[in-house]
Amino acid sequence: MDLTTASIDILNQLKRMIEQIDEKDFSKTVPVLNNSTIGEHSRHIIEFFICLKNSLPRGTVSYDERAHDPEMERNKQLSLSAIAELTDFLGSCSENVPLKLASNYSLESDKPNIVDSNLYRELTYNIEHAIHHMAIIRIGLNAIAPYVKVAEHFGIAVSTIKFKRKKTTF
Repeated sequence: MDLTTASIDILNQLKRMIEQIDEKDFSKTVPVLNNSTIGEHSRHIIEFFICLKNSLPRGTVSYDERAHDPEMERNKQLSLSAIAELTDFLGSCSENVPLKLASNYSLESDKPNIVDSNLYRELTYNIEHAIHHMAIIRIGLNAIAPYVKVAEHFGIAVSTIKFKRKKTTF
């Protein structure tokens, strides 16, 4: 599976979860998630992909500059619309565009570190990042919205799935 298809698959898994969850549960704080919400984790995933999409024309991506849109955390329709736009965008990505990645890990400075990257490397990062947050979402769903049915592999890395399959065949 190529990286754009894998990204679309991840976003579609997130979409199916959002479609099922009640709006009140989407924005309800979850004690086991340190009082964050399913909506916050969903927004976080979506905004990383949005940052990448919006950064292509200028050639530098900075995930530090995401919007942190509180409305997307509460409004399922806004999240679903963003996912639809992202899947359209990803479907149109046909080449590995060079990019710069700007990131800052210092509390004392606002000067970012700039490193060479490219679209495929950033899609790889976004996939791994999304899977991580989807694993957290799954914990939250089990705590407050067990009626939501997610894909068997929701929040589980492909490498982990393959490892477990291999382990059970011996």
